[in-house]
Amino acid sequence: MTTMETETATGWNRMELLQIADSVAREKNIDPRTVLEAMEEAIQKAARSKYGHENDIRAEIDPKTGQISLYRCLEVVETVENDYVEISLGSASRRNPDAQVGDTIADELPPIDFGRIAAQTAKQVIVQKVREAERERQFEDYKDRIGEIINGLVKRMEYGNVTVDLGRGEAVVRRDELLQRESFRQGDRIRAYIYDVRREQRGPQIFLSRTHPQFMAKLFTQEVPEIYDGIIEIKAVARDPGSRAKIAVLSNDTAIDPVGACVGMRGSRVQAVVNELQGEKIDIIQWSPDPATFIVNALAPAEVAKVVLDEDAMRIEVVVPDDQLSLAIGRRGQNVRLASQLTSWDIDIMTEAEESERRQEEFRLRSEMFIESLDVDEVIAQLLVTEGFTTIDEVAFVPIEEIADIEGFDEDIAQELSNRANEFLTAEEERHTARRIELGVGDDVAAIEGLTSAMLAVLGENEIKTLDDLGDLAGDELIEMLPNFSLAEEEANDIIMAARAHWFDDEEEPAAEEEAAEAVEGSDA
Repeated sequence: MTTMETETATGWNRMELLQIADSVAREKNIDPRTVLEAMEEAIQKAARSKYGHENDIRAEIDPKTGQISLYRCLEVVETVENDYVEISLGSASRRNPDAQVGDTIADELPPIDFGRIAAQTAKQVIVQKVREAERERQFEDYKDRIGEIINGLVKRMEYGNVTVDLGRGEAVVRRDELLQRESFRQGDRIRAYIYDVRREQRGPQIFLSRTHPQFMAKLFTQEVPEIYDGIIEIKAVARDPGSRAKIAVLSNDTAIDPVGACVGMRGSRVQAVVNELQGEKIDIIQWSPDPATFIVNALAPAEVAKVVLDEDAMRIEVVVPDDQLSLAIGRRGQNVRLASQLTSWDIDIMTEAEESERRQEEFRLRSEMFIESLDVDEVIAQLLVTEGFTTIDEVAFVPIEEIADIEGFDEDIAQELSNRANEFLTAEEERHTARRIELGVGDDVAAIEGLTSAMLAVLGENEIKTLDDLGDLAGDELIEMLPNFSLAEEEANDIIMAARAHWFDDEEEPAAEEEAAEAVEGSDA
């Protein structure tokens, strides 16, 4: 072959190399430079096989001409310890007078002919690098799309899981993220919610869901322009996937009814969402900043007669007419469960008859407590309960004027009731203290803030007698041990940490002794 023929063939091969890199980059939707870097690494690996793996050989491909250059790199050092990768400053200066220690000298190597094994190795390196770049591109494409709805084609079904072709990647819908009785076949179109994108050993994994509450919220965003424009907000969503759901909405424009806008003309908007969710029934609820109003709305279609809130415990008692009980609870408790999820409140439902019976029982028990504790007749006890007094402490510590204002009472009666309440509490305190001492509960435990004498007696009965005994408990164990004292979790944890305080004091003493010893040694020196 003549020189001209060789140059022509080489030039054609160089251009073909660039065309291949460009073609692979377009097909895999990655940067052409990434493909060229993979080729460079493959050539470097093949060159090391020929010249020796101990050499630092680097390859460069000109992105414009396709020219391949091979170099052996040597680091300039004062004293050479490895001839393969180092060169002395004197030798380097003869090649480049400006060379300094730490510089790199590059020796150009002749191009190599790829043998069958070297070519196969190079091909594997290129394929691996391109695959890694494709995976990284896929992760970067989808990591910021968590929370979006995406369309794809079903590629295959494996053990109930659906693999979805997204065009520029693959995703999976696990069996528990599909709606009940929902089935797909290869080639079916599928719409789902991206809820997670993770880097894993086998590449980025995109997880889709059709049961996620936000999937329904995003479907409404697509169907209702007012939600997309921000005029209507979706405040909360609760779903029993494939069966029933509740969605709470709020309008930022008083002229627009949020429920009506989401339902649409003749139900067209909500029906489009229902159809996508395989007939899932959807209750659209008007959100309210008032918890009682919001919970009443959330229990629709049931009617509510009365509510009693306990804001500290996030619990609400809902009283409904007798004929509304089954509607409020729903089939298998579905309605009240979804309402509870939607509002984040624990909801207790009872009928008016049950509520009346319970109130009468509470009235009777409290009246009996006042009769026994204050040694008063039934009329006075019932008057106290009617006015809202629930404990002896309230009678003992409220201002005398409040008790005297009760109809039928005067200041003398009020003062007498207050005195009797204080005497009762003092006697109870002495009784519990005696019981605590009898059970062997230490004074150091009794000194912990937040523990009453009654609590200490109960702890003693449960064999909690020392700071260590108390410190070994967990917060929920302490609460369980004192069920009648309405102890909050934070209070329980504070009590336990106070009991453990001496453990840390014991650790600090040796440290202080060591510091003192070191100070003495330093002064002697």
